Amino acid sequence: MEYRQLGSSGLRVPALSFGTGTFGGQGPLFSAWGTSDVAEARRLVDLCLDAGVTLFDTADVYSNGASEEILGAAIRDRRDSVLISTKTGLPMGDGPQDWGASRARLIRAVEDALRRLGTDYIDLLQLHAFDASTPAEEVMGTLDQLIAAGKIRYAGVSNYPGWQIMKAQAIADRHGWPRLVAHQVYYSLIGRAYEAELMPLAADQGLGALVWSPLGWGRLTGKIGRDRPIPAGSRLHDTEQFAPPVETEQLYRVIDALEAVAAETGKTVPQIAINWLLRRPTVSSVIIGARNEEQLRDNLGALGWSLTPEQVAALDAASDVLPPYPHTPYRQQEGFARLNPALV
Repeated sequence: MEYRQLGSSGLRVPALSFGTGTFGGQGPLFSAWGTSDVAEARRLVDLCLDAGVTLFDTADVYSNGASEEILGAAIRDRRDSVLISTKTGLPMGDGPQDWGASRARLIRAVEDALRRLGTDYIDLLQLHAFDASTPAEEVMGTLDQLIAAGKIRYAGVSNYPGWQIMKAQAIADRHGWPRLVAHQVYYSLIGRAYEAELMPLAADQGLGALVWSPLGWGRLTGKIGRDRPIPAGSRLHDTEQFAPPVETEQLYRVIDALEAVAAETGKTVPQIAINWLLRRPTVSSVIIGARNEEQLRDNLGALGWSLTPEQVAALDAASDVLPPYPHTPYRQQEGFARLNPALV
């Protein structure tokens, strides 16, 4: 296993981490993702640890807390061997204190997560979504208190706009509070919007990317292609409405390129898609998910080898799309590109 610094922090994380959204299987979305119970979760954790995957990512909304509970049971008696990342902020109920990132909500959410996980500290707490109703100073001050109390070790965010990340970092600097060190983001060969603004921001501000859904919400598994529609039994039939959108021709163009590289390398389509991500700037860890041991073993095979420059170029060309304004002219006009080649 390759280990990397999480952004500019001192925390070292494995290049591949394991997402536990498949643990619990409660509710229409998460039951479609997976239904692993404690026994199966423990087997998957065993496989991960054998491969050096020590970071496990969860969230309070995953199966209404059941994912955290099952993960806690699966790592019992080996807490010192793992890193736990969890997220909070999305609604856990209809009450006024059941959602968001207020001081009251964050403190209670952390206490609830610690209880479900069966631990006395969380290695990385991430705010699951931007809460426009809570002042950023209150949020960052509360994270500082939680770190000082030993409840959490590091803080990050997920699905955040760049301007809110920069605002949070500035507030932390002004008060001498710990800075955000991670941004959990959607990034894949069919979803490269992260590169336009959030990637340069991460490089500048020392944020390590933890990549979720590296296979494009299950569309880069090798089971879908130009002449292969979504197969029966695929979770996409139930969850596609929640998936980040992608144009059909773009999807097929990327799949064609992946299959061509697969034919050259003897690797699977998922392994190639994950390996491409592992070499992208600012990526600290790619979160893999698996409903069973076979899927997990295949995803673990994304490590230990490298794509050739020609193969990377082919995947880049197939997946490239123009970013939105104001980034577009830096790609289209030589004068703009000369001023800031880092955005090209």
